Formats: sequence, structure tokens, C-alpha cells
Amino acid sequence: MKILVLGGYGNFGARICRALAPDAAIELMIGGRDLQRATRLAQSLGGEARGVRIDIRSGDLVESLCGLGAELVIHTAGPFQNQDYRVPHAVAAAGAHYVDLADGRRFVCDFPAALDAAFRGAGRTAVAGASTVPALSSAVVDHLAAGWRSLRSIDTCIAPAQGAPRGIATLAGVLACCGEPVQVWRDGGWTGRPGWAHPTTVRFARMKPRRGALCDIPDLELFPARYAGVQSVMFRAALEVGLAQHAFAFMAFMRRAGLLRAPQKLAPLLHSAGGVLDALGTALGGMVVRVEGTDGQGAALRRAWHIAADDNHGPEIPCMAAILLARRLARGDALPIGAHACAGLLTLPEFEPEFARWGMVTDVIDEASAIS
Repeated sequence: MKILVLGGYGNFGARICRALAPDAAIELMIGGRDLQRATRLAQSLGGEARGVRIDIRSGDLVESLCGLGAELVIHTAGPFQNQDYRVPHAVAAAGAHYVDLADGRRFVCDFPAALDAAFRGAGRTAVAGASTVPALSSAVVDHLAAGWRSLRSIDTCIAPAQGAPRGIATLAGVLACCGEPVQVWRDGGWTGRPGWAHPTTVRFARMKPRRGALCDIPDLELFPARYAGVQSVMFRAALEVGLAQHAFAFMAFMRRAGLLRAPQKLAPLLHSAGGVLDALGTALGGMVVRVEGTDGQGAALRRAWHIAADDNHGPEIPCMAAILLARRLARGDALPIGAHACAGLLTLPEFEPEFARWGMVTDVIDEASAIS
């Protein structure tokens, strides 16, 4: 299968390319505007990999995709928060499958309605959000609550290592919700809360507690619709260095006060300055998903899934779902035709070989039923 990775030499794209290049069933094309960078990465990977120049903003994108003969396009060139759907529409017109790593709430949640007809007409599959959220997070919730009578709450927190490589596009996406009102499903109804404000303590199995703050992601909207009866859904991000977390909270305050209109424009500056704080952090990051509900015997239960990623391997996690889906398609395994948000397309056991590959450790812990 000919697979084109857009943004293939970027923070996440390069990781996906390194994972897919050894697969004999895949002819890998590393795409981006800088042909030299794409070619250098391709040469370092060997095999069938090659670099190609392609600009997702060009008017001849459909023709470029057809000329390359791409059968699957993996879109990693974020941030997705303010992107339109020109890339997936072009992929559908070129008759290829599509997978992206989008974590923008509107991009992912509106994706099926906007693209389903185009991909059904092409007889192809399109998947948005093949990343930590909602692909892995939904797999974890499905695993934790399997066999339960009811699910009352879902609480997720991602805690990156300070030393892990940071992409400017990822940082810009995170900054976009600083101080912005975020619609959260709480006590069975929608309520607005400011992004990155009011951090609270989050506990992890193999890491020290951190302060986590609300961040806007697709799960906040997808999960109330996916899990019937759930009363509360929360997502937080917890930076390792407290000074950085306070800085995000301050930017949230400044935006709410009307003194900082577009925090995402600070992404290049903060990306450069972030290295100054690296000495205060570690190479250990992780994630926790907590669910609370009623188990199959009618008992109240809270259960948590934890993952700890050392040696700055945390950024491999957002790439895993796209890698797994690409391998499925390359093997000829069927995926549902049409356009979908990536919730429920992968199971937690499918991720486990990838966790093991990077030395990541997971724990499932039954906790007290009362929410702390």
C-alpha cells in the first residue's frame, strides 16, 4: 500500500514514518513543503521510503495526491483547531483513505457529518482523531467499564514530561483554549468553564501528583453522546513544572480580562523558552483515565487506568492509533466505509504491543467509589 504522511518529518509525522517504514506491505512517502528534509528522513529510514514535496495549501492538492498514487494519507500537519476540511476533501476526491491526528474539538466532532458523504461516495474510510484522544482514551474507557451496568463519570488527565520533544503546532493547539470558555458535561448538563484556569491536583500510579487544568478536546463532546447515562466528563492537562502550569493559568486570566487575544501566537516564543525549564523536570510522563459507575453486580466502583512513559517516549503515544490503523489497511483488513471520529475503532489490547515496544508501564487500579 502506498502511504503518504503529510508533515512526515515533523514531531509526530517522523515517529509514524519510522514505525511504518520497515513494513514490507507499505511503500512510504514522507510529504512536506521542504523536500530536502523529507528526503533526508527517507534516506535515514531506507527501504521503500522516499521524500516528496507537497503543500496542503496548494490549489492542485487533488492532482498531487493522484500523481503520487497515494492509497492512504495520514495527516499530521497541525494545529487542527482552525483548519478547514480541504485536505480530507482532497483525499476523498483522489480516491484514498484518510487518517489524521487531530485533537481540535470542532474539527473532530464535526468531521463525520462534513465528510461522510464524500468518503462513502469514494468507497473509502476517513478517520479523524487517531491520537491519544479520542482513539486511546475511548479504548481505555471501553476496557475499564466493560460489563458495567452504568457509567457515571469519566475523568482523564495527560501529564507530559517536561523534557519530551515539543512541537510548535501542538503547543499552539494547547494555547488556543487558554481562557476560552469550554463547554463541559457536568451533572448531566452543559456548563462553561475557562480553559487552563483553576488547576486541581491529579494523582498518578507511578508519578508524583501534578496540578491539572481543563483543556478543550473532542472527548468532552464525544463521550456524553457515546456513553449513555454518563453524568460528567472532564479532561485536564498537567504540566510537570509548576511554573509552567502557573504561566498557562496566568495567560488564561489575561485572555478572560481581554488583555491577551490570541495566546496561540505565543507558541514559537514559548516553544523556545520551554527549554529553560527542562532542567527542572524529568523524562517521565503519563496519563490517567478514571471512570466511576456501577459494575455488573450493582456495586459502586471507581477504576483507573494509568500509563507511565519514561525516557521522553511520551510523544510516541499520540502516534500509535494512526500506526495501528495504517497497518490494518496495509494488511487488507476492512475498516468501516465513510467518515468517523476515532472512538471505538481500536481496543486497548491492540495498543499494548506498542506500549511494550517503548518500555511503557500500565496499571489498572480499583479505587474507592467516592470521587475525591
